[in-house]
Amino acid sequence: MESDRAVTETPNPPETAAAEETPAPTAAPEKVKLGPGEERSDETLRRELAVLLFASPEPLSEARLTELLERPAPARVRAALETLQAELEAAPLPLVLRKIAGAWQLVTDPELAHVVGRLREEPRPERISAAALETLAIIAYRQPVTKAEIEAIRGVQAGPVLRALVDRGLVRIAGRADLPGQPLLYGTTKEFLDRFGLAALKDLPRDAELNED
Repeated sequence: MESDRAVTETPNPPETAAAEETPAPTAAPEKVKLGPGEERSDETLRRELAVLLFASPEPLSEARLTELLERPAPARVRAALETLQAELEAAPLPLVLRKIAGAWQLVTDPELAHVVGRLREEPRPERISAAALETLAIIAYRQPVTKAEIEAIRGVQAGPVLRALVDRGLVRIAGRADLPGQPLLYGTTKEFLDRFGLAALKDLPRDAELNED
């Protein structure tokens, strides 16, 4: 009878392939769809960039600038911004390109803030009283018109108000009426048109427009 042989059982080898997890492949970055702006030279891009930054009242992000420049490569927009920033720093112009909260803006040199502040010190246009506005409306719609005609419509003396309107450049003396005593005729001026945003007297609101709700 054969002697019993010791049998050594070898454990099954671990499944190394399953144990080692292979990281999932990362998605390739999405390509930016380039537009007509990519065909422009670096200098042209920089010039257009400067115009956009100058005209915009608020900071512009690089993504927004890329769209406004008709989608050149974003890297070119970034390079143009950096070049423009360096050029402004080297130039004698009192303008600087700043990055504010992740967006870009063209601003005045902070060292000259005291000069810019003078703009706020300029006197504002004087307010026109209700009496002056009423008189001005009569002249605008009925010109040339005499002082007596204005007073007949308003029912009060118009002398002081008329003088004030003439002094402000809103009313002018347009001649004399063919009436006894040849009273002065009054009409409006170009300053009146500018002040009220009118291109010509024909742009004054008509009766139908004034009666609209």
